[in-house]
Amino acid sequence: MTAPKARLSDFLPYLLSVTSNAVSDRIADEYRVRFGLKIPDWRVMAVLGDSGAMTQRSLVGATRMDKVAVNRACKVLEARGLIARSPNHRDGRSHHLELTSAGRTMHGEIMPIALAMERRLFASLDAGERATFKALLARLNEAAGTMENAE
Repeated sequence: MTAPKARLSDFLPYLLSVTSNAVSDRIADEYRVRFGLKIPDWRVMAVLGDSGAMTQRSLVGATRMDKVAVNRACKVLEARGLIARSPNHRDGRSHHLELTSAGRTMHGEIMPIALAMERRLFASLDAGERATFKALLARLNEAAGTMENAE
């Protein structure tokens, strides 16, 4: 007896990735044209805007992006004067990164655009479905983290 053939279109990681890319690309088109930012640049800015100063290592964990992509985004943002680097007094080998005044201004301009796009995307779901969807994503994220920590 042969195992049933798996369909990529039914595979959860594929569905999540394709959906995430579609949503990210839709929003990214807007801030790429208006602000000259790529997806990794905006993700770093968004995390710093929410969390305040962080080390690059912490940004890798918070964004779930590859350290090379985070490093590249940080260099671009620093060169544009959108983030600043300061010594980490707890660890002389790393630095804290945080939004500059210009970075906070840009973050403040982009967030309403991103939130408006989110509202448009979520308009296809009622309030209960949105709450359930977010709760399910949180549970999947937690499960993935649990599996990662168990390895």
